[in-house]
Amino acid sequence: MALVQDPQNIRLAMLGMVDGNGHPYSWSAIINGRYNPEAMADCGYPVIPQYLGAQPKDALGIDGVEVTHVWCDDPSDAEKVARAACIREIVRRPEDVIGQVDAVVIATDIGHEHVDRARPFLEAGVPLFIDKPLCDNAQDLGQFVRWNEQYKAFLSTSALRYDTDFRLLRQQVPKVIGEMRLITMTAPKSWEHYGIHALEGVYPLLRPGGWQWAVHSGDDQSNVVHFRHEDRVDVVIAVIDDMYGGFACLNVYGTKGRLAAAHQDTFHAFKAQLEAFVDYLRTGIRPVPFEQTRELITLLVAGIRSREEAGQRVLLEDIRY
Repeated sequence: MALVQDPQNIRLAMLGMVDGNGHPYSWSAIINGRYNPEAMADCGYPVIPQYLGAQPKDALGIDGVEVTHVWCDDPSDAEKVARAACIREIVRRPEDVIGQVDAVVIATDIGHEHVDRARPFLEAGVPLFIDKPLCDNAQDLGQFVRWNEQYKAFLSTSALRYDTDFRLLRQQVPKVIGEMRLITMTAPKSWEHYGIHALEGVYPLLRPGGWQWAVHSGDDQSNVVHFRHEDRVDVVIAVIDDMYGGFACLNVYGTKGRLAAAHQDTFHAFKAQLEAFVDYLRTGIRPVPFEQTRELITLLVAGIRSREEAGQRVLLEDIRY
């Protein structure tokens, strides 16, 4: 059953903006199907106008959906986003969009803020998309588990789940790999922010529910985390602060062969991710079961906990929320 009153005419609010994350610009333009090139060029994230400008005009836009309202933590950012992505309304407080839109996108990637950012909307029955990671600690995960049990409508994913090259790699695995034995993935920035990108890029390759433990070796700047899956697969994820040359490089090794892929197409990954949220609003069917999101966040938290415990092995079953 649809989560919105009129599935063919969906109004969205784009809420929140933090340093280092230009999603309010890019996501709003992708959804609305139009943007102001001069204003977008001044967004502060050169890659955004670059990949938007590389697309044919008919690639932009999601039929029957519009970002109609925007709010940013800094009011001056809201004015810039509205001008760049052709958004009609700027609101003074995020809660002002309740009753004015059908759903909300929380476009920030600081996980420990998301419970507070999400609360007013979930309590008001407004469906949410929450940028990755959903959260970054067990206590907040427990709150989202309770909201899910109360049938609150929310979704949180990484765009790497929808990456075109990763999808093609997953299709080739049965023919090429044999039985998987080792998977590696790389990313820059911090484990708290980008660990979920790496995890979700790997996660669809393996059976949900089979992840066992995590061991973190390294420090805050150099996060190298070894996970074990009960299907005899080891997963090693390296998230190193300044390793921008290694964003989302995926390698899979098996008993018969190996495969590799690297994330290259940000636009189509974002668009597929946003279309999946729109489909959720129109059907009420999650594109990703919440239990998978719960397990992914548990993996993220396990990596943090092992780092805090000087590299001790952390069992997923020991993480309580």
